[in-house]
Amino acid sequence: MKGRFALLLVLNLLLMSCGGIGSVVADEQPAWRSVGIDPSLWVDGPLEEETPMKYTYQGNAIFEIEVSYVPSLGSSREFGTITLELFEQWAPITTANMIKNVESGIYDGIFFHRVIDNFVTQSGDPTCKRIGLYPVTSLECGSGGTGTTIPLEHDENLSHVDGAIGMARGQEEDSADSQWYIAETEAHGLDPENREDGGYATFGIVRNGMTHVTAIAAVPTTDDPSGSEDVNNPFSSAGRPVNEVTILSVSMTGVSDPDGTLRMVSQVAEEESGFSAWLKDASGVLFTGSFLLGAAVVLGGLFYARTAPPLTLDEPDVNVSLDAVLLDGTR
Repeated sequence: MKGRFALLLVLNLLLMSCGGIGSVVADEQPAWRSVGIDPSLWVDGPLEEETPMKYTYQGNAIFEIEVSYVPSLGSSREFGTITLELFEQWAPITTANMIKNVESGIYDGIFFHRVIDNFVTQSGDPTCKRIGLYPVTSLECGSGGTGTTIPLEHDENLSHVDGAIGMARGQEEDSADSQWYIAETEAHGLDPENREDGGYATFGIVRNGMTHVTAIAAVPTTDDPSGSEDVNNPFSSAGRPVNEVTILSVSMTGVSDPDGTLRMVSQVAEEESGFSAWLKDASGVLFTGSFLLGAAVVLGGLFYARTAPPLTLDEPDVNVSLDAVLLDGTR
């Protein structure tokens, strides 16, 4: 019985060990969540107001919009990057919706379909892609989306400061889908306390590349073809850029890391390179391999001990009383 117990114990340990070899702990967080962004690198932000949106916060999602535009008639096309921070702590529903849309890639290759100088630049409609030659596009451009709407989400810490990003919506308060806009200047007239229709929800702010936002807001449009700051159409409400203002790509790049916590972890990880890093990574495999080898030896010994005849019983001896377990070779 003791031999059986030992055999079962070893087999159990073997199964546990083998089960751990192929198991992988699923990382529920996307890779960009572990990338710390240094806010000191942001040098082209909007005009600041004394609101909580002025400050960056540890762990907030950061994404980038790669844009291409023609700033004025006859000028060459320019390229730039607009970096934004999402205030996940104050607008969890809206920011989650934005992150989902960014990760799905629906914003890649679309264009800004509505530009109003000294107000907002609007995009986010996945149907706004040129068909052949711009401005030929889908008839749904400007009213399209994903078909999934979110509730209107307000927070006292969020408002339409310069550089704020907000959700476009229809007449119904809870009709925001995928379209968004960036305030080219402060637009507090859109805040809920200044309106009777519930207002519009902001959920983030430009941290770098505000120069590109300002330039895009001033491009020549169908209702202001001059693109001149001195010629401002007061009735401008749906201006489409004369030359395509393209969103090349939108991507999640990391999280705000003013404390340097994540950047410090990355630095330590880089220092642990070479053989020591390999040895550290391989330690689990080496331990498992050693355990399996030892267990195999133990199992082999137990099997041999139960099948080989006892070494002390070379010849029969009538005076020897044998153990019943040893006499019965089936046990």
